[in-house]
Order: sequence, then C-alpha cells, then structure tokens
Amino acid sequence: MTAEDDLTTLRVKIEGFVQGVGYRHFAIMEARRLGLDGWVRNVFDGTVELLVSGPNLQVEEFVGCCMRGPTGAKVTNIELHRADPPTRKGFSLASTY
Repeated sequence: MTAEDDLTTLRVKIEGFVQGVGYRHFAIMEARRLGLDGWVRNVFDGTVELLVSGPNLQVEEFVGCCMRGPTGAKVTNIELHRADPPTRKGFSLASTY
C-alpha cells in the first residue's frame, strides 16, 4: 500500500441549522488542526458544502467533527460523495455558492 492509497477526498453537504453559527470557521480550524486540504462555503439553500482531502483517519475524524458542528449548530444530515482532490494545499473559505 502506498501513501496515495491512504488518501481520501470527499465532497460533503451539511444540512440543518448550520449558517450564522460559525460553522465555516469551525470547519477551517478543525481541518487545519488535522492537516487536511480543501475548502468550505455556504450554499444559498441554507446548507454548508465542503471539499476535504487527506489521510483516511484524519478525514474520518474531520467528518465526525462536522456531524457535531460548533456550539449553536444543529446538524440534521450529512451527505458524503467521493471527489477529486483540490488543486491547492491548505484549507480555506470559498465563495458562497
């Protein structure tokens, strides 16, 4: 198994009360703490969308954090989809979609 075999990239849609509660900042801090790449943004339908890429265990831990969210958030559903890795390193805020 190579290091590349241990990498996971997911596009994640988070539903619930997740806008206006610091969710994007929370996601950025958690992703950076775990050394992950990607981005997070609000979506006009009231959800938060993110792309996350990195080692399997760290991505799994990050998804667990996303299920919980920051204080004040109420996550009701998370959708996970395989995706292509981001073109840039680091984890950042993306424009609202």
